[in-house]
Amino acid sequence: MTSPIAILDIDGTLVDTNFQHALAWYRAFRQHGFVVPVWRIHRSIGKGGDQLVASLIGEGADAEQGDAIRTAESALYLAMIEEVEPFEEARPLIVELKQRGCTVILASSAKPQELDHYLDQLDARRIVDGWTSSGDVERTKPEPDLIRAALERAGGGDAVMIGDSVWDCEAAERAGVGAIGVLTGGFGEEELRAAGADPVFHSVAELRAGLDRTPFGAG
Repeated sequence: MTSPIAILDIDGTLVDTNFQHALAWYRAFRQHGFVVPVWRIHRSIGKGGDQLVASLIGEGADAEQGDAIRTAESALYLAMIEEVEPFEEARPLIVELKQRGCTVILASSAKPQELDHYLDQLDARRIVDGWTSSGDVERTKPEPDLIRAALERAGGGDAVMIGDSVWDCEAAERAGVGAIGVLTGGFGEEELRAAGADPVFHSVAELRAGLDRTPFGAG
């Protein structure tokens, strides 16, 4: 039996970035006169910046100041990017998926400069089959565009998305792709399951240990 394509989110799934992103967005909003509670920002992490700003301060404010806020967030986050680390077993998970015969695509809504940093951290360039960034699509998660772009890079076929946020799962569902959840981004198990993830694991390490209980199992 052919293994499904493995589409892996990066931010919050392979690399521990969600809380740094939440803080960077908080500071960027505040610089432009919007005090948005950090907990609300965290609930939107996993969306791309094109979706996140309007969802938190409205489409009118996004039209007026959204680009400036996104530019500020990028600079603020890059000032912290050296603090982020891959999750335990992140690279070994990628390696094992390849050993199981999977085509592996990293479907990130990160900006290209951030994605380059993560690819270096994970030493993933030589082992994955491709990747996406926010620069590859007009609309990011929860829209399905990034998942569809990942499928195109893989040449099409059955696929399963691995992600940490409800936005990953919703994007996968809209693209007609199954989803596996990990709790590394701060979303709850019930939330991920309600968004379409099945199964859900506590960590990347637990996922790797339980791959036989997923569509990537040995059969």
